[in-house]
Amino acid sequence: MSRQRALCWFRRDLRLHDHAALAQALAQSAEVSCVFVFDTDILDKLPGKHDRRVEFIWHSLYELRVDAVFCNRDYEPAAILRDAAVALQLQGAGIEFHTSKDQVIFEQAEILNGSGAPYAVFTPYKNAWLRRVSEADLREHALLLDKLAQHAPVPMPSLAEIGFAATDLLSLRQTGMSGAARLFDDFSQRIERYHESRDYPGVKGVSYLSPHLRFGTISIRQLAWFCYQRRGERGADTYLSELIWREFYQMLLYHHPHLAEGRCYKAVYDNLQFSNDSESFKKWTQGQTGYPLIDAAMRQLNQTGFMHNRLRMLAASFLVKDLDLDWRWGERYFAELLLDFDLAANNGGWQWAASTGCDAQPWFRIFNPVTQSQKFDAQGVFIRRYVPELKNVPDKFIHQPWVMSAAQQAQYQCQVCSDYPAPIVDHAQARQVALQRYAVVRTHDIF
Repeated sequence: MSRQRALCWFRRDLRLHDHAALAQALAQSAEVSCVFVFDTDILDKLPGKHDRRVEFIWHSLYELRVDAVFCNRDYEPAAILRDAAVALQLQGAGIEFHTSKDQVIFEQAEILNGSGAPYAVFTPYKNAWLRRVSEADLREHALLLDKLAQHAPVPMPSLAEIGFAATDLLSLRQTGMSGAARLFDDFSQRIERYHESRDYPGVKGVSYLSPHLRFGTISIRQLAWFCYQRRGERGADTYLSELIWREFYQMLLYHHPHLAEGRCYKAVYDNLQFSNDSESFKKWTQGQTGYPLIDAAMRQLNQTGFMHNRLRMLAASFLVKDLDLDWRWGERYFAELLLDFDLAANNGGWQWAASTGCDAQPWFRIFNPVTQSQKFDAQGVFIRRYVPELKNVPDKFIHQPWVMSAAQQAQYQCQVCSDYPAPIVDHAQARQVALQRYAVVRTHDIF
């Protein structure tokens, strides 16, 4: 079908290449205009006006600035309702509304188990995903950009004009399609070591592409195709597995929209009781728990809007199973600060750590913050970067400075309780409390 005019609505797909909705609009219309909406229903709910995510979008749009009617599907419950309302309004005006799959390789009910139900465990889902994927699924969408409508340039509103102020974003992150391209080029040259280096926050081991995937300044097909071409290489296979985890969580949220309402995937764990001490939560958010790697992780989040993935698991486990705090508190805090915040992934990750989710960490497995620190930041490189109070503390004490004698604390210029806090909780004792708490409901956990 050929249309005279079409509109392409940009949302979480801020790029001018391999864009499913834009490709469809350009292919089926004589003239296409593009639009992005700064949604005040979302912006007005943000806790502050210094928000790196809004600024990331702004800079990405500034680079994209085209004289910008099809849109790409979003799988969050609120977005699904919004699109249904938009479709109804357009239908009333006699305007068609078309959505495309773009941010995932497989969506909704494309990957189901043998019974026709959504998977509840990741590995079978991953295996089914890998069996189904083909080159055709990863093919780039060609864009006939000469069919973009020619409008007089419309100046973009400044950050201030939409009610926000600049942050330190540009000193921390590369934005837009060009930033994504540079990061991908860098990562492609070290992906062969990804399976070994991704767990160590003190080295350059991860891709740093998560904000670009979140806002669509890079195509999921580009990344998946890069890995697909390198099947059998451990680094590429491991990274592709992470991309499939992302789709697994998107699939879960689509089929279980109650997850967006703060409910546990495993309903029995809605009965978990937490002490929810607000002072402990405050110290966790500030990176003042007395456990160096936990504190370094939280300070990285506070200072940069990013947290290394292994540290997300560790910080979440510590909040729930050491501090006896509701996982939803942590989920909300991450949602406020993470530049790459994605509802499905954030909820999935928190419920994984809290053992309340789909294919989650077993309730009886509890991360030890000291041994995790010794294993994944052995020389304290990452700790010293974000916890400068410990910069003079030698490696053998960096993971548990409270074991230093008074003389050693003086020697290394780090007085526990004054320069750096003592542990907020004894891990061994907290572990036993957590096991007892989960034991109350474990007999009902049939998953």
